[in-house]
This record gives sequence, structure tokens and C-alpha cells, in this order.
Amino acid sequence: MSANAAALPAAPAGPVAAYGKWAIAFSVALGALLEIVDTSIVNVALTDMATSLDATVGETSWIVSSYAVANVIILPLSAWLGKRFGQKRYFIFSLVGFTLASAACGFATSLPMLIIARVAQGLAGGGLLAKAQSILFQTFPREQQAMAQAFFGIVVISGPAIGPTLGGYLVTNIGWRWIFFVNLPIGLLAIFMTWLTLPKDKIVKGLKEGVDYLGILFLAIGLGCLETFLEEGNRNDWFESTEITVLAASALFGLIFFVWRELTTEHPAVDLRVLKYRSLWAGSIVSVVLGVALYGALFVIPIFSQQVMGMTSQQVGLMLLPSALAAGAMMPVMGFLLSKKLDPRLGLTIGCLILGSTLYALVPLTPQTGEDDFFWPLLIRGAGMVFMFLPLTMAALGPIPKEDIANASGFFNLTRQMGGSIGVALLSTVLTNRVAFHHANIAEHLVSTDPNVIGRLDQLTHFFQAKGMALVDAHHAALTALQGSVMRQASVMSFADIFWLVAVAVFCMIPLTWILGRPPKGGGLGMAGAH
Repeated sequence: MSANAAALPAAPAGPVAAYGKWAIAFSVALGALLEIVDTSIVNVALTDMATSLDATVGETSWIVSSYAVANVIILPLSAWLGKRFGQKRYFIFSLVGFTLASAACGFATSLPMLIIARVAQGLAGGGLLAKAQSILFQTFPREQQAMAQAFFGIVVISGPAIGPTLGGYLVTNIGWRWIFFVNLPIGLLAIFMTWLTLPKDKIVKGLKEGVDYLGILFLAIGLGCLETFLEEGNRNDWFESTEITVLAASALFGLIFFVWRELTTEHPAVDLRVLKYRSLWAGSIVSVVLGVALYGALFVIPIFSQQVMGMTSQQVGLMLLPSALAAGAMMPVMGFLLSKKLDPRLGLTIGCLILGSTLYALVPLTPQTGEDDFFWPLLIRGAGMVFMFLPLTMAALGPIPKEDIANASGFFNLTRQMGGSIGVALLSTVLTNRVAFHHANIAEHLVSTDPNVIGRLDQLTHFFQAKGMALVDAHHAALTALQGSVMRQASVMSFADIFWLVAVAVFCMIPLTWILGRPPKGGGLGMAGAH
């Protein structure tokens, strides 16, 4: 048997009935939803976790980082694991592991216990997203790919908005442990549905030999250190920290030797040769930028809403919900358009224009900006994301042959995940620096002899005196209030800079979308074109 034939993934033994295909789609999407929601649901509970587990908020950041690190390590390995152990067995194993790890998170009585459980959750969850997408590509015929991926896209785009909404409600009304316990019934349902609907794994000879332990080691070092570098860099002043510098050097070392190993070994853990397809490498570049725009913007908006607008986590989640609903409503529409041969590159261009314009519409922020000012930009942004996500998925993965789709899907999902991490790290750093810049700039113009400054201080001093404060205390309170006003204005200006920066990045992505090349005639799965 040839090496190519030995690498074929387990596929359905024959045609799958229409109801069976959509039952499979529902089952694997449910598993993917668990993974995506848990990427963001924890963010709203960190303060409560810190109090409950007697830890600092800084220490609890590892609850988020540990999951992300484990997740990115397993994503590119998901294709190899699926081939080695069987696609159905590996997906069910991932669901069982994720569900058990969720229970362990909920029952954790200390921060180390919770972090270990989150690592297990990330390792199990990493296999759910990539395998779910590859299973869909293998289950549906080419003419139904767009609608199948539209269904899957509803999960991927709505998940980051559902997480904070659901998490905010559970933390506010029940307790932080329930953001993990809520996974148990959903996980059990997904396990049962997957066991019931997925075809039995075909036994393929030749997959038990040659485990690439060295490649897996280099992968773990490279991606693990890179993700930790991105997650912790801003918090530790980047290269001012010896720890962060060591992480950067280790990531570079690991990734260089990982690439060398995978291109020279007979049985690679991650088959990088799939990058010979132009659709994949070009789509992956665009996917990184999309990850920055999607997750970076979702990172910035909640911070602005809480720090400047004073909203609670639950209120922020509800504010983001219409955007997710708009995306969900637009997915079937985009799936229909793509099935009617809409050029994915045109869809991507339209999506870039919509997303960039809505982000630019948020630039004129003021300290008086309210929830209503976000409604229409976020709603339109949700619809615009569909024009980017679904056409990009179809343009990048649609032309890949079936025998390579599992490897291609794992790599493609990794690029979006890494794009999100890069976006959060980059925007966190820019936000911190711009706040310091604007604060210094505003404070420079607030001289004590300025009549406007004197007048404002007098007003504030009289205000606090009217509340019963002594003159000295009232004057001190007035200075504090003025300083707070300066910081608030600096923050607003900094967030405006961020929205402008992301908008420009999205507009600059338009030329990149056209290097994807024209889709092959008849498009869809199984076309090996676009080398």
C-alpha cells in the first residue's frame, strides 16, 4: 500500500442519507460549540474565581492561558490522532475527555487543580474544532459543502458571543463553578449523538508505525512557548522580562526544528506538505488577519464597555448577543449564495468592506458613548463577519482533496486561533501604550494657571463641600475627580485608536483575498487545483 493510501482518513462506508448527514452535522457542531464557548466563557468569572480560590486576578489569568496553550498544541495533531486511532473513536474520546475535565474544573478547590483541569480541557477540546470541520467536508458532497459549512459557521461565529453572555448570567445568578457544570449535559448529549450518527471507523493498515515523538516534542515546545509568550507578554512588559525573552527564543527554536523534522521524516505527526495547495497557504495568511479582527475586536469591546461605560459582564454579553444572532441569520444566506457559485473572493472583499466600515464607525467615541451607539455597528459587523468567515473557509479548504482535508483543516483552524492570540496580545500592548501617551498629552495641557482648569476645580470643590466635606478634603477629592476624568478621556481616545487600527488592518486584507485564486470550475471538495 502506498504512503498516500495509508494516510487516508476513515470515511463513511457509503452514501449517507440526507437526514443522516445533518444528524452528523448537528452532533459534531455540538462538540465544537463546547470548545469555542469555553474559550471565552471563563473571562467573565476571573474575579470571582480569584476570590473563591484565594488567588490574585493576575494568577487566575493562567486559567485562560493554560487552556489556550493546550488547545493550540493539539490542533495541528488532530489529523494524525484521528488517522491513528480512528476518526469516530478520537472525536468521542475528545468529547468524553472534555466533559470529564469540565467536571474537574467545577469541583476544583485550588488554583493549581483548576489550571491542571483546564489543561486537560484544552487538550481534549483542541481535537473537537478541527475534526468537526473535516468530518463535515468528508460527509457532504461538494454541492452541499457551502450549506454544511454555513451551519458549522453559525457555531464558530456565535460561540465567542454566547460565552460571555452565558458566563455572565451563570456567574451573576448561580456561581462561577456552573460555567463548567453547564458543559456536562451538553457533553453527554454530544457523546450520545456522535456515537449514534458517525459511521464506524474503517480499519486502515499501516498507521501504527513510526510515531513522530520528536516532531510532537518540537511542536509542543514551539507552539506552547509561542502561545504563552503572546498570552503573558504584555502583562510582563515583553522583552523587559527574562521569562518572556526565554519563551520567545524557545518558541523560535521549537518551530524551526519542528518544520525541519516534519519535512524530513517519513511519518510526520503534522503533514506540512499540504501547504503545497495555494488555497491553503493563502487562506491561512488571511485567516491570521481574520483572527486578529474577530477575536481582537471581541476583546476590546467588552473592556471598553466595562471600564468606560460601567457595564456588568452580563450586560456586555447581552449587548454582543444581537451581533451573534445577525451572524447566525446570515449564514444560511451566504451558504445559498456560495452554492450558486458566488466567487468566494468577492464575498471576502464585501466582508472586509463591511467589517472595516463598522469598526471605523466606532472611532468617534466619547466619554458619553452608550450602549445604543454600539447596537447598529455591532449588528452590521455580525452580518459582515459571515461574508468573511464562510467564503474564506470554502476558498481555503474547498479545493483540498479528501485525503488531505484533515491535515488542512487542523492547520487552517490553528492559524485563526493564533491570529486571535496575536490580536489580543498586539491590541493589549497598543492600548496600554496609547493610554499612557494620551494621558501624558492631556495632562501636559492642564496647567494650574489655566482659567478653565481653575474653574473646573472650583466647581468640583464646591460640589464636594455641598456633600459635607471640609475644604481641604473637598479640594483633594476635586483633584482626584479631575485626574479620573483625564484618565477616562485618555482611555476613550486609546480605544478609538484601536478601532481605527483594526479597521485599517481589515481594509489592507482585501488585496490578500485575491491571491486565493479563482475557484476551480465546479468548485467544491475533492478538487486538487490551486497548487
